[in-house]
Amino acid sequence: MSKVAIVTGGTRGIGEAISLALQDLGYKVAANYAGNEEKAKAFTDKTGIAAFKWDVGDHQACLDGCAAVAEALGPVDIVVNNAGITRDGVLAKMSFDDWNEVMRINLGGCFNMAKATFGGMRERGWGRIVNIGSINGQAGQYGQVNYAAAKSGIHGFTKALAQEGAKYGVTVNAIAPGYIDTDMVAAVPPQVLEKIVAKIPVGRLGQAHEIARGVAFFCSEEGGFVTGSTLSINGGQHMY
Repeated sequence: MSKVAIVTGGTRGIGEAISLALQDLGYKVAANYAGNEEKAKAFTDKTGIAAFKWDVGDHQACLDGCAAVAEALGPVDIVVNNAGITRDGVLAKMSFDDWNEVMRINLGGCFNMAKATFGGMRERGWGRIVNIGSINGQAGQYGQVNYAAAKSGIHGFTKALAQEGAKYGVTVNAIAPGYIDTDMVAAVPPQVLEKIVAKIPVGRLGQAHEIARGVAFFCSEEGGFVTGSTLSINGGQHMY
């Protein structure tokens, strides 16, 4: 029977590449999205992957959304926590709302999605959770105390939950991307982006499919002996 996977933020950028990579493995994929109806519809029309709308920072919405996926596709075996936002600014200018919203979605979303699915994975004796962290959660980044804290928290969350899932056949791993050629990075001013690329030893931005390959390995049968790990895919920019 085909495994069922949910990819949060799964209709665009890195999330879209992950959804497609899991589809290529033969899994039944549900792509979660937060609000862009037009792009979600275009994604489904292009890929045949069903899109489900809910806010991953809303605990009840995650419980309801995962139940809807299970009803449509079957019990959820795989969760990729990819959804995330930025609200950048130095601490002196950062509002509590800017802090709280990033923590609520980026880190809270991981808890909410795990809470909705981990128990079922454990009962069935197989599961995969992959959390998308960040190079900036490992190294820090000026003007991103909220984002860096949330992504660093994801790495700790991954290690702790991995210990809870290991004896039940549920692996929990993380990927820490560097700077990837997505819409989010494209919004960075050109002069700033040039300086970022200059610090990447391989001399370029990463591609979304390169992150997706790492996720696909963690979600495969072959990844069953790997848990509690963080895979850095950053072109050598930060060796951690």
